Order: sequence, then C-alpha cells, then structure tokens
Amino acid sequence: MTTTADLWYHYGRTRHATDRAVPDAFRWSWSQHSGPGPEVLGDLTGLCVGDLGAGAARHAAYLASRHQPARIVAVDASPAQCAMAADLYGYLAPRLRPLLSNAVSHLRTKQETYDVLYSVFGAVDFTEPRELLPAVATGLRPGGRLVFSSLAHYLGGAPARPDVQYADIPARTPDGQATTVRRWVLQEQVWTKLLDEAGFTRISVDVLPGGDGPHAADTLLVTAYRPS
Repeated sequence: MTTTADLWYHYGRTRHATDRAVPDAFRWSWSQHSGPGPEVLGDLTGLCVGDLGAGAARHAAYLASRHQPARIVAVDASPAQCAMAADLYGYLAPRLRPLLSNAVSHLRTKQETYDVLYSVFGAVDFTEPRELLPAVATGLRPGGRLVFSSLAHYLGGAPARPDVQYADIPARTPDGQATTVRRWVLQEQVWTKLLDEAGFTRISVDVLPGGDGPHAADTLLVTAYRPS
C-alpha cells in the first residue's frame, strides 16, 4: 500500500507551540489583518458549518466560540494539522469537530448536510476545482452558502491563470525533503465559470487589496449559493 507524505506536517508548528488561544478575529484577506470578517458567512446560529482545509482549525475555533453554530466540522487531509487542531481546541467539542479527510471524499458522503461551507486559502486552493466544487454543491443543503478566499495572483507577482491549471509550489515532506504541492490560482472569471458549471447561483467576487510590503497579495473573496 502506498502512503502519501503529509506535506503540511511543518506548517504552523512553531505557532502551535507558542499561541494556543482562540484567535480574537476572523479575516479572509491574505494578510489576516484587515478586510471583512465572519459577517460574510451570515448568521450561523444553530447551523451546520464546514471549514474545508481547516489546518489547525483556528478560524473554526473562532466561529465555534463566538457565533453559536450547532456544529462546525474542521475538515483537513493532513494528519499533522488535524492533530494540532484537536490538541489546541479539543475543549470546544462537541460544537467543534476536527475531521481527518479529503474534502471531496467527505462531501460526497454528506449530501445536503451543511448550511454553510467555507475555505480560507484552504482546500479550494489545493484541490482540483472540477472535483471539489460539484462535491461542495452536493454537501450543501438547498439554499446553502459557499464562501472562500483565494489568491488573486501568485505570491511572486505573476498573474492568476486564465484557465483551470495548477502550479507546483514548494513544500517539504515530514523528514524535510523538498517537494511540491499543487495550488490553483485562477482569475475571477475562471472561478465564476467553474461555480456556474457546478450548479451555483448568485455568484459574487470581491477583490481585497493586499496593501504594501514584500509578502503582500490581493485576495479574491468569492460567495456562491446552491439553489433553493
């Protein structure tokens, strides 16, 4: 049996050791310092919410502790990230549940389960969108909402792709070997077309300016709905 290396093993590990608190804000922008917050998701009280590519579940923990969803499932395919999420925020159970799973596989088995699904530079960025977006539509209840943030251009400044094509970006295996991971950085109209083809309606895209600095990047903030 072939196993896949956990390419997110190292991500966030230093912060995990030094910052164990629930964040005091929820942001969609790449900088995580400005722009719109959880209000984009609407009123979550009593709803079933899913974070796709949740990492250490910091965004999910914020929502679980401050916005009273019935439950929020923090889905991530990385064993290391799920372990960090459980270690940091296990006390928020049963409202918050870290789940080790590929987002597509999970959603295909959870038809019409979620009221809201979201991704903050998460699974939407790192999963073939022609597989993920139809699965998201399957997992949402009629009238359900998808919100995600994605890079508006590559971090090095290269423009987003005008077609559905990934780029290989640097990553590391758990033992430190250099490798790559696929990331989809797509133009606004490409996302709109993909969402339309997956059956979504009321699609809107906002560009959040990245500001100045060597690591600044603009963000696409995308909202779409499964028809009622």
